[in-house]
Amino acid sequence: MNDDKRLGTIEMIAAMVISGTLGWFVIRSGQPIIDLLFWRCVFGAATLLAVCAGLGMLRGTLSLRLFGWAALGGVALVLNWLLIFASFSRASISIATAVYNTQPFMLVALGALLFSERIGPTQIGWLAFAFAGVLLVIQATPDTGYVGTGYVTGVLMALGAAFLYAIAAVITKKLRGTPPHMIALTQVCVDILMLAPFANLRALPTELGTWGSYVVMGVIYTGLAFVLLYGAIQKLPTHLSGALSFIYPIIAIGVDMVAFDHRLQPMQLAGAAAILVAAAGLNLGWSFRFWKARRS
Repeated sequence: MNDDKRLGTIEMIAAMVISGTLGWFVIRSGQPIIDLLFWRCVFGAATLLAVCAGLGMLRGTLSLRLFGWAALGGVALVLNWLLIFASFSRASISIATAVYNTQPFMLVALGALLFSERIGPTQIGWLAFAFAGVLLVIQATPDTGYVGTGYVTGVLMALGAAFLYAIAAVITKKLRGTPPHMIALTQVCVDILMLAPFANLRALPTELGTWGSYVVMGVIYTGLAFVLLYGAIQKLPTHLSGALSFIYPIIAIGVDMVAFDHRLQPMQLAGAAAILVAAAGLNLGWSFRFWKARRS
């Protein structure tokens, strides 16, 4: 493994570990979701601005067309955050994260619809496998000691968040050639404008702990996570970045078990496993012939 690939691997692992603890931090912070997202974008934008300036990315300018696409991606991104954050307290971090990992299939479907990309039998098979997993999750009996009353609502929110993330990814694909850090900076700046009318800015918090939560969300979970993720994607082959991305749900499920003592019910566990296996099969290019070969 060369130095560039080794550094990309370290960056990807770090980004996934940070992302895997996000649900725990959102719940433990106890802050209103809108306020948490607004200050996440403010401090995240400040971090990304410093990074872009340090890398010399501010010398170029985005055309009006590119800015419009980036702004649209920002709208999809902030709505994605709203839904996934809200789903944590309803469906649990474990289930919401597992369902959220249906996003690769939505990306494949959007690619076929918008870019005429071909969907093969193997992709359809994995899609059906993931869909069966979602049905198992929805029909499962949740752990009422942890999950809120809106379990199915939480699952649907996680599905909606996955769809919006896929839209943001498709838009980013249209911005090929534009530095990803600049795209992220543009998006969080747009998100600040979107969230400002709804955030509680008239009565700013006075507790140091609250501001600490906002700074951590912006600097660590937004600025640093984006820089690590984009840096890794630029250095790693697609199959390796796809494989390492599954550290995220594993960490999230582990944190949910340790921090909240939440154990998945058998049907929930089966559904979550089906979704993650299907997503792995799609990302890593597994075919059903692969499974036959392994069995023989």
